[in-house]
Amino acid sequence: MLSVREIPESDHLALLAGRRSASFLQTPAWGHVKAEWRRESIGWFRGDELVGAALVLYRQLPKVKRFLAYLPEGPVIDWEAEDLREWLAPMAAHLGARGAFGVRMGPPVVTRRWDAAAIKAGIADDGVRRLGDLPPTERTHSGARVTSQLIDLGWRAQAVEGGFAAGQPQYVFQVPLAGRTEDDVLAGMNQLWRRNIKKAAKEGVEVVSTAGAEAAADLGAFHELYVHTAERDHFTPRPLSYFQTMVGALGSEDPDRIRLYSARHEGTLVAATIGIRVGAHAWYSYGASSTDKREVRGSNAIQWQMIRDAIAAGADVYDLRGITDTLASDDPHLGLIQFKVGTGGEAVEYVGEWDLPLNRALYAAFAMYMKRRG
Repeated sequence: MLSVREIPESDHLALLAGRRSASFLQTPAWGHVKAEWRRESIGWFRGDELVGAALVLYRQLPKVKRFLAYLPEGPVIDWEAEDLREWLAPMAAHLGARGAFGVRMGPPVVTRRWDAAAIKAGIADDGVRRLGDLPPTERTHSGARVTSQLIDLGWRAQAVEGGFAAGQPQYVFQVPLAGRTEDDVLAGMNQLWRRNIKKAAKEGVEVVSTAGAEAAADLGAFHELYVHTAERDHFTPRPLSYFQTMVGALGSEDPDRIRLYSARHEGTLVAATIGIRVGAHAWYSYGASSTDKREVRGSNAIQWQMIRDAIAAGADVYDLRGITDTLASDDPHLGLIQFKVGTGGEAVEYVGEWDLPLNRALYAAFAMYMKRRG
């Protein structure tokens, strides 16, 4: 019989250290980044043994002292368990006692994968508009089993867009690294990527990475380029203070958790990125690039250095984070997936985010509030 209770951040971190992979959104440090939410580390116990953990973020419902309990890309439990009720029921009871009217979580469970060849074929086919129109390269048993159990246990699948906070992506793009050398990964890239990496080296693009106080000192230059990128690509940039908090919180938890990468050509910053790693999972989190000097291919050079560093650190996967599921030629998001497909990786679909109403009246009010906001 499993029980759930609050645990110190040190115990939470120790459990994650024993796992091959866990999302950085499930680290105690991420709770410090999301300061507008109340945070709590919880643990699953079998007797006295800590066997699972989660970061819970609580957001208050307007005008009512009740909360949505959010577990982004979590919890970190045994998702291969035959009976998920044993894990999820005590979690729901604990969160309800903490004042939660509902729970939202994003199980780190893959349902389908599409390799680069399948995606390229889909993009070339006018009859294919979405990843779901393509037969997957792999369909996992875990994904089907977890989805079925969640439905049986009363959880509700959420739409991919929108959310109480920014919802986490259901579709991501990843480059498998386990058992592969740099040469293997480079050979798996398309011709354009290999040519651009070679061109960046020939043009003298230099990529360096920094961490800790050094990364914090370099954030001003990164943010200036990031704001430039936001204006060009029409998205709303985060403030510099957000990245300062992020580097400070994640870096203090583990000096190798977060690194800032800078690509320069003849002294000019042409690309900059933020990379994160937890155990054997490495992520490309944020990126920026200059409109000038695009011909020196700083973006390709910086991604290649991040991949090389992930391989050197023993990572199993390099994660380029979210993509939309579109493959339609007239969709403005297509360029993003085409850029990522060039790495020779794969599109990965997770089971997505799920809600469990604990107080049906308040949850209905919350759903109405979100509908009006959206």
